[in-house]
Amino acid sequence: MYEDTAQALKNFTTSWCQHWQDTLGHDPLSAELYGIPSPCVIATSGEQVFWQPQPFQPLADLTAVARALDIEIQPSVNAFYTTQFAGEMSARIGDLELQLSQVWSLDDFSRTQENLIGHLLMKRRLKQTPTLFIATTITDLDVISVCNLTGEVISEQLGTKERRKLVDSLPDFLSRLQPVIA
Repeated sequence: MYEDTAQALKNFTTSWCQHWQDTLGHDPLSAELYGIPSPCVIATSGEQVFWQPQPFQPLADLTAVARALDIEIQPSVNAFYTTQFAGEMSARIGDLELQLSQVWSLDDFSRTQENLIGHLLMKRRLKQTPTLFIATTITDLDVISVCNLTGEVISEQLGTKERRKLVDSLPDFLSRLQPVIA
């Protein structure tokens, strides 16, 4: 599942960056990421950065998250967060628009792990199935997550038991995404 997820993420990222080139004639551009160090930054323009995804180095995993909660993390989620450095990418699956969460730098990876731990602790406190978020939606309380027990990708409303299965696996989810420029 690790390799399938890594390849599906790379495929989506390539198509997303190509969509930027085809639509706007340049690499992905972000004002939100301006001034934040990353191996992804290839140029700046005013107060914006042009970026390209880069391999995640050095090798890492979500062991700290697993250890903090004494659980095993879905290999697909491990691959999702440790395959590459990249900015968030807008996408659509069906009628659902989302921002695919990505890790911008090693510092961002540390923050992401802390956020995943906080998310899992909230799920535990609410006596809910553990999930690991992978994307946000336009609604602040709705996130796209991977169920840590089944590997299914779901849409869930934070703080409630409301959830909807989207697809059976993270590689399947990534392969169905359509690039969007936000």
